[in-house]
Amino acid sequence: MKLNIHYQKGKVLQALRYHFISMREIKIMIILVNVFALFAAVMFSMKLISPLPFLMSSVLWISMMVAFWIWLPALIYKRSKTFQDQFNVAIEEQHFFIETSGNSKSWSWREFDRYYETPGFFHLYFDAKSFFLIPKDAFTTEEELEKARAIFRNNIRKS
Repeated sequence: MKLNIHYQKGKVLQALRYHFISMREIKIMIILVNVFALFAAVMFSMKLISPLPFLMSSVLWISMMVAFWIWLPALIYKRSKTFQDQFNVAIEEQHFFIETSGNSKSWSWREFDRYYETPGFFHLYFDAKSFFLIPKDAFTTEEELEKARAIFRNNIRKS
């Protein structure tokens, strides 16, 4: 099946947020910062600590959320020429092809490490940090979307 890929900024930013939040290190860091913030809030409400640790935990939490929710996705979107381009993709049983103006590249499915699906995209990972986004709105029919799911499920490990 052949798809014409062009990205919409808002949808790509949301997909990049999913990418960051899905990373194990970031999940652990978010949990630790939230536990620290809650602990500081409880200790502050019981008047066991001064306002400074509570303020520090709040600033840390807000900074982290701004970084992962706004700053990092915007930075990656801005730096990546892929998201500004338009190109064709072919999804076949044995290979994945990309065709841009004058250039083409193909990968066999075993070259992909894993994939996962979000509401707007399929994320195909080469390794922990290199991935390719396929927007679901590039599929013209629900049958094409289901066929792509089946190909990904049969050829790539799901995360």
